[in-house]
Order: sequence, then C-alpha cells, then structure tokens
Amino acid sequence: MLIEKLKNYRVILASKSPRRHLLLKGAGIDFETLAVETDESFPQHLKSYKIPLYLSQKKAEAVNIDFDDKTILITADTIVWINNKVINKPLNHDDAVVMLKILSGNCHEVFTGVTIKSKQKQLSFYVKSKVYFRKLKNKEIEYYIEKYKPYDKAGAYGIQEWIGYIGIRRVEGSFYNVMGLPITMLYKKLEKFV
Repeated sequence: MLIEKLKNYRVILASKSPRRHLLLKGAGIDFETLAVETDESFPQHLKSYKIPLYLSQKKAEAVNIDFDDKTILITADTIVWINNKVINKPLNHDDAVVMLKILSGNCHEVFTGVTIKSKQKQLSFYVKSKVYFRKLKNKEIEYYIEKYKPYDKAGAYGIQEWIGYIGIRRVEGSFYNVMGLPITMLYKKLEKFV
C-alpha cells in the first residue's frame, strides 16, 4: 500500500494552498509543506491544460532543496478555462465580480497540472473537470465575495464554500480537482512513482 511505502520517504508539498494541504492529508500521506514564490506567468501561446502543466513544472524547478534518494516533491497549479480563455485569481473585488458573472449560468473547465519530482526522475500530468453553474443573482455574488474573499482562488470561487453549495448544478470529473488537487489521480501516479 502506498501509505506504507511512503513512510520511508520525505514527501514535500510545495504549496501554500490550505485546500491542497487538506486533500493530501486526507489521503493519509505524511508530508511537509514548503512555500515557494514563483512568477506565475506563462507563454501566451499555451492553451487550456498546457498552462497548469507548464506552471507546475516551473514551480518544481523553482524549489531549491537537496534531493536524496528518498525525497519526493509535489507541485501543482490550477486554472479555470472558459470561452477559450484562462481565468486566474482575481486581483480585487471588482475583478472577482467580473469573473463570477462570466461563470454564472455557464459551464467551465478546471485544469490542474501536477508535477512529481525526485532525484532520479520527474513526472507531470493534468486532470480536467467540467463545472456547471446555475445563473447567480448579483446579490449572491456580492455576498459571497464579501464573506469569503476568494482572492486566492482561480476563477474567484471555492467549490467547497457557500457558492459551491448554492451555485453549482453539477460537476463532471474529479470534485477534488476543482478544489485544487486531483488527489485520486495523484495517489495512483505516486504508486507507480515510488
């Protein structure tokens, strides 16, 4: 079992995201966290899943640690993709309102790119989920932004928060991917990686 195998490893999750911490912990994996400041810009020709794949690899390269044979690094990046455009984290209140109005009544895709790195090898993959929002009222959007301040979230929302409960009609694919870490696929990839 993976949990037993990983007891001999130092697993590092290079992410400040409390959602990613929660999901990896929920999978029974012991890990330490490392906050890495990286420039999240990407070449403009990249589209959809290629953006978070590129950014997760960029984050892995930015981590400056001494890898021994028993160190595994995990990095991830999540984007919201709608109308052939990426929606990142909102800059401010007005930006969050605009984003949620775009998502309201529509379907969008959430892509998370994940990179697993050791001294010997590196593996990257992505997972896609489709999220369907019902039409949101302006008051609901304002209430959510004021109360939850979703400025650290791609697309200006957290599926596990109030807006997810009242606003999302359905999800196709991994729910946890929308939270920021496709934990089922990560678990499967780690089993092969170690």
